[in-house]
Amino acid sequence: MTVFFHYSLFGSANVYLVGNDESREALLVDPAAFTIDLLGFIEEKGYDITSVLVTHKHPHHVAGLATLLKIYNAQVYSSNADIDGVPCRVVHDGDTFTACGIDIRTISVPGHSADSVVFRLGKMLFTGDALYSGFIGRTMSQYSNSLLKDQLNQKILNQADDCIVLPGHGPPSSVGAERLFNVGFRQTKAEARKARYDFFV
Repeated sequence: MTVFFHYSLFGSANVYLVGNDESREALLVDPAAFTIDLLGFIEEKGYDITSVLVTHKHPHHVAGLATLLKIYNAQVYSSNADIDGVPCRVVHDGDTFTACGIDIRTISVPGHSADSVVFRLGKMLFTGDALYSGFIGRTMSQYSNSLLKDQLNQKILNQADDCIVLPGHGPPSSVGAERLFNVGFRQTKAEARKARYDFFV
């Protein structure tokens, strides 16, 4: 298994290609934009895209999906039944499946968006916009922020330190580094006051 990184100018997003070096099948994670450069890279490496993993359906992560599917006959995996009219195989929290001969586990992490999932392939965690290097995903409310932090704490930060975090934007990281340094998990003043209050109640 080989992993390649492609930077998309659209949304400054990361697109990942994971290739099976024996079968020459490959999957794409979050096809932000399907450009001629990305197509040329795939063809140069001799891969056939047979699967697509979508961490969530915000436009700068799925805009290239329609173009990709005009070229490759790929199965799309998402927590949504369809994305802009493209039918998907629906995955749920804890589901395991095999694509391109690679074992994949789905981890639901709502908060940034209701449909956000992380895909785990071996020790690689494709986190979309749920978790970045040093930050957590942007949310629309305090409730969503608290929900996202809870989900990440329970399901992602409990993974092994050497698991690699591959986010939808920005550089890669590791679970160990995020557990120690991610500013998104620091308590706000309101959370600290509530924690002190709950202690004495």
